[in-house]
Parts: sequence; C-alpha cells; structure tokens
Amino acid sequence: MPPEAAQRPRVGVPYRTQKEELAGDRSRYNSYLEAVASGGGETVEISLNLSASELEQVARSLDAIVLPGSPADVNPELYKAPRHAKCSHPDPARERTDFALLEHAFRDSKPVLAICYGNQSLNVFQGGSLVQDIATELHSPIQHSWIGRAKGTPEPFHAAQVESNSQLGQLAGTPDVRVNSSHHQSILESGRELRVVARAPDGVVEAVEWTGNGNWVMGVQWHPERMVDFDPLAQALFRQLVKATREISART
Repeated sequence: MPPEAAQRPRVGVPYRTQKEELAGDRSRYNSYLEAVASGGGETVEISLNLSASELEQVARSLDAIVLPGSPADVNPELYKAPRHAKCSHPDPARERTDFALLEHAFRDSKPVLAICYGNQSLNVFQGGSLVQDIATELHSPIQHSWIGRAKGTPEPFHAAQVESNSQLGQLAGTPDVRVNSSHHQSILESGRELRVVARAPDGVVEAVEWTGNGNWVMGVQWHPERMVDFDPLAQALFRQLVKATREISART
C-alpha cells in the first residue's frame, strides 16, 4: 500500500436501506463511496445488520462519517409528530445505525457529512422536526421530488441561497448556488446547535451546519455525490470532510 493511501482517513458509509443491502443493490450506494474516494478518503462500508457492539467497534475505527440518502422516511414518532399520509415507511435498521454513528461522532468529535435522508436523520437526532411532505404541506412552486417522474426524465435542479458567513458559504465562494433535488421531506425546526445556512427560493431548508464544539458537521438536502464530476461545491464538500478529519486529529 502506498504511504499516501495508508494516511487516508477512514470514512464510514452505512448502506442506504436494509432492503438494498440484502438484495445486493449497489446502484445508488456506490456513488457515495466513489465521492468519498474522490475527496481523499478511504471508504468503509457499514452494514445495517450489525449488533450494537459490532457497530460500536466499527465506529471506533472510523475517522469520519457520511450519512447517505434513502427512499425511506425517518419515523415521525422520533420527533413526536403524527404520521402524514404521504410519509413513506421508515427503515428501523437505518435509523438505529445512523443514530449510533452520530452519537459516536458527536462524542468523539468525528466529522460528519449528512446527505438528503442523512440530513433529516441528523436533524431528528438533534431533536429537530421535519416537513413530512413538501408538496402538500408547503404547496411549493418548486418540485423538489424526483419521485413519480417518467423514466429518463433529467434530474431536476434549482437555485439555493447560502449564508455567506457560514462554513458552507466559504466552500461555495458565492451565496448563489444551484443544486439537484430528489426529496419530498425537509427540515422544519432545526435541531440543537444546528444552524440553517442555505434555503431554496421557496424557503425549504437546503443545508445546516454544527455550531457546537470544534467538530465539523454538515448536512445538505441535495445530492453532492451525484455532482462531483462537474460541480466545485460538491467536490469541496468531500474534500473538506477529509481535511476536517486531519485538522481535528492534529488538535487531539
């Protein structure tokens, strides 16, 4: 193994759903692994079927975590809300895995990049709540969801406004960005010590970042793993995740 490979931070990525893991469906999962590698990280695949002790052992071996998207929805019971008719079924194995990884990351100051469902999972873990169906609850003119569109329909993109005085704003280098969109839920009330740093033109929360200790925790509602081939901000997010692990390690 080359010396530079040995020094690459170990970034854990849980499977998107238990169903996909059991079926061996990696069609969407692999894009997260490739994006982490493009940012300089060593990917560590995390099963959703580990015991609590096995998951803790894996978590201790990691330097950072990426929480991927998922077609599931976080169980509304976890944020004390009645279930909306448009809310999809939860994935208890994914929820259990995400929450265990987040508990470890916050306890041991390990960076986190949370994407789409992962962003919502992060927010609920921190005591926040979710809009369960943007189309029926917010009546937005922007179609955030890609679900139900004809096969072959191009992925939708829309504008987002980023707070200039945020970590995300520094990475973007501009307050005006364009992001892809494939979600029907979003953050309603942000969780403890999570600051909203980007919104779509309709007000939908597009990103949050951690304001607590010196750890680096970023949640984005879009899918940067599908944009790393052409988008500087997507590339910067995965590079910064890796950079943050090295900076935190140097301080400890």
